[in-house]
Amino acid sequence: MTPRWQFWGAVILFFLVMGAALYFPSLRRQVDKAKNITEKTAAEARRELLPPAPLNSGDPRLKVKMFWGSHNQDGTLVPVVLELPLSPDPVLRAKQILNTLLAGPIDPEARTLPPDAALLAFYILPDGTGVADFSEGLATGIPSGIQSEQLAVDSITRTLQANVPQVQQLKILVHGQEVDTLAGHLDLTQTFQVSMKEAGSPTPSGVAIITAPLHKAIEKVKGATRK
Repeated sequence: MTPRWQFWGAVILFFLVMGAALYFPSLRRQVDKAKNITEKTAAEARRELLPPAPLNSGDPRLKVKMFWGSHNQDGTLVPVVLELPLSPDPVLRAKQILNTLLAGPIDPEARTLPPDAALLAFYILPDGTGVADFSEGLATGIPSGIQSEQLAVDSITRTLQANVPQVQQLKILVHGQEVDTLAGHLDLTQTFQVSMKEAGSPTPSGVAIITAPLHKAIEKVKGATRK
């Protein structure tokens, strides 16, 4: 190859490399944008397919505070204010609130609960213990890890704390059964504190003994799940 052709070959190669360097970042931005649109569309479709919260058209519309994750995925919760028609009955209101939390935010990256999870039942005992029974999707859909599991439970307890004051603590069941952990780390044999937390995320109350009313409630949920 003559020096002239070598020169022109090097020039052409240089411009090809420069063109690629300029083109690929733009292509990546377009792919990321398309991915975000697809994810948001999928999230909206899932929200439509989820069992709707029992909303009564006669219920007054009230401002509620939902706790979802931050866009940065740094393990913190961000309050989001919505306006929903809510039942004055605390059990129905808790179901409406939790179904809205399960439906998830518009930004899929801020989701704290798996899209396949569903609320099967909810009860409030006389002592203020809320018993929430979720489908298996709650356990199988959460990435195994103490941070993701704690964030999921904290989003539930803080959302209940902000909107259903009758719930003092929370017991979480999976398909009518008490399980040892959520996804391998967070202990679900205890109840979680909901009320009387002035700052920070709710933490497990450390109550590992199942009281008689709670035991009866669990048996009631098991019976309802088997039907």
